Amino acid sequence: MDARGPYYHRDRSWHPPALSPNYKSTILRAPRQPLIGIEPTLSEMTGPVFGHDILGPLDNDLLRNWSHGGEPIGERIFVHGRVIDENARPVAGTLVEFWQANASGRYRHRNEGYQAALDPNFGGCGRAITDDDGWYWFRTVKPGPYPWPNGPNDWRPAHIHFSLFGRAFAQRLITQMYFEGDPLIAHCPIVNAIADKAAVDQLVARLDRLNARPMDALAYRFDIVLRGRQATFFENRPEGN
Repeated sequence: MDARGPYYHRDRSWHPPALSPNYKSTILRAPRQPLIGIEPTLSEMTGPVFGHDILGPLDNDLLRNWSHGGEPIGERIFVHGRVIDENARPVAGTLVEFWQANASGRYRHRNEGYQAALDPNFGGCGRAITDDDGWYWFRTVKPGPYPWPNGPNDWRPAHIHFSLFGRAFAQRLITQMYFEGDPLIAHCPIVNAIADKAAVDQLVARLDRLNARPMDALAYRFDIVLRGRQATFFENRPEGN
């Protein structure tokens, strides 16, 4: 055990297999040989360290951090939640980055292939630091769904990508958040690669009416669990956190 308590053995059935044929790109990138565990080096565990002081006042306000004199188009929302460990203890000082498509389902990216409209006042990315109780929050617009070249007519549900940094840049985890009530979740090949429905449910943000901004924005809550049997699924670390 460490100073925070014992580590729980990971439940491998909680996360999807590396090879999921209906999610076509896994055919090319899934390992073909048994995985080999390698202990991290001291440099990977201790540095370089993110400089918390370089966050700007608008980094967690996607409604304003790309604005060129106007308001982004779309449903305004407030997203918040806690980063916790497997014993529900807060993880403070975590850098949380987030990026997303705009309200029409288009990313601001040079290789974007979807021809929906770009929003001149929306960049689609931001970041925040968890406070002493593990809380993060940001304002944005609800992203739209979009087609992707997996099958003849596959669409991604509305979602927001999350990246979390630990005490060093090598300690990075990536996941994504879906929205409660979205019918496209059940039809997404990426989501359906996760066999355990409880694990899928953990990736769905809940409508949080109590924390909505009156006459401004609805709120959604999305908690992220690090370590343990029922850790939030992280795309870049399916072998374990």
